[in-house]
Amino acid sequence: MEKGSLSAFLAGLGLGVGIGMLFAPRSGAETRQQIKTKAGESKEYIRQRSGELKGQAGDLIEKGKEALGRQRENLNEAMEAGRQAYRDTVTGSTPPPASTPGTTL
Repeated sequence: MEKGSLSAFLAGLGLGVGIGMLFAPRSGAETRQQIKTKAGESKEYIRQRSGELKGQAGDLIEKGKEALGRQRENLNEAMEAGRQAYRDTVTGSTPPPASTPGTTL
């Protein structure tokens, strides 16, 4: 859930409670009790959603760490291959690539 949609939910909740109080055919004590109940339900909903969002964020962080680790391994392998190619070229272990016929350098 995005930050804006949570804000919109809370604003709608507040507006709904306010309108409900104006048009409620209940006594003041009953209305206050209902508001208290609804506020408790909203608090629980927010607590539950925040727990879910924390879990999702943790999963995304873990996936990011795994992807970063794979990229680091790929980079290390590429660097080692480049070092080895350089060493082979400098020491003359492998012949330089042959030029294709018809081309001149």
